[in-house]
Amino acid sequence: MDILKIFTLALGEMLSPTTITFVLCALGLAVHFGFTGLLNFGQAAFAAVGAYGMVISIDTLKLPLFLAVLMGLLCSVIFALILGIPTLRLRADYLAIVTIATAEVFRYFMTTIGFSNVTGGSNGLSQFGSEFWALNPIPEGNYNFGFVTYRADQLYVLMVGWGAVIIGALILRLLMRSPWGRVLKGIREDEDAVRSLGKNVFFYKLQALIIGGVFASIGGMIFVLNLSNVQPQVWTTNFTFTIWSVLLLGGAATILGPIAGGMIFIAVISVTQGLMSGLVELGLLPFLTQTDIAQIRLLLIGLSLMLLVIFRPQGLFGNKRETQFNV
Repeated sequence: MDILKIFTLALGEMLSPTTITFVLCALGLAVHFGFTGLLNFGQAAFAAVGAYGMVISIDTLKLPLFLAVLMGLLCSVIFALILGIPTLRLRADYLAIVTIATAEVFRYFMTTIGFSNVTGGSNGLSQFGSEFWALNPIPEGNYNFGFVTYRADQLYVLMVGWGAVIIGALILRLLMRSPWGRVLKGIREDEDAVRSLGKNVFFYKLQALIIGGVFASIGGMIFVLNLSNVQPQVWTTNFTFTIWSVLLLGGAATILGPIAGGMIFIAVISVTQGLMSGLVELGLLPFLTQTDIAQIRLLLIGLSLMLLVIFRPQGLFGNKRETQFNV
């Protein structure tokens, strides 16, 4: 068992486009839940809406990449309005049920045969990223960064993705330190008190839902551009639950938390996978096979997250005073 290789792979996974996607989605969920107190269990739908909005704009409407990205963001805003206007007066578990159901409805809608000429049906859409890759300014070749080596195309995606994370985090920091952000925190802690001060709580919630959804949509776009493929099977409830795990691990009411939480979560998954595979190969876990590892790994991670939520509900980087939600 090559320990160095296991940790090298984990280091690469920490910076991967998949990590970037979950970090951006978790930043959006931090706006929803961490700062506003909205129990949104349909964040996968926002990522899917942004991804499909961009891809359909390229594939069907033949729009250039920049306009297609704007179209994806517009679709995310419209989706937030459609979802939020009738539901944001709900609280706690009712809102959670509605959002998770909406995400599943959207996913099944993308598999509908009647719209397969536009959405690709269950097979999805592919080969739409040529313009994105054509913008790559990095010369062809391999680039070594200590233990990790990237091709030019891989490095390009990482630069775009982490650039989006940094810009998004800075914007979010400015928003949360503004009077608008303080109103959101007030809604999270006691929306009745905020309403008594003359604030339109529903309008603020709708704004938060839109902004958090836009973050998720950007993450979904980066995810599908990296693969040059979008399929409805990706945007399941597991996708949303992974985002929640990232958020709770780092800290719900923080900006650094989702970033660090995403990197740590993906690294732990990679290391656990590598170590358990090595132990099975060495015969030290005779009661397991390679096919059992994925389930056991997720079970262990789930147990760890349960213990984290019980004994450190604010996450690794959160503030315990900001974990009291009036939802």
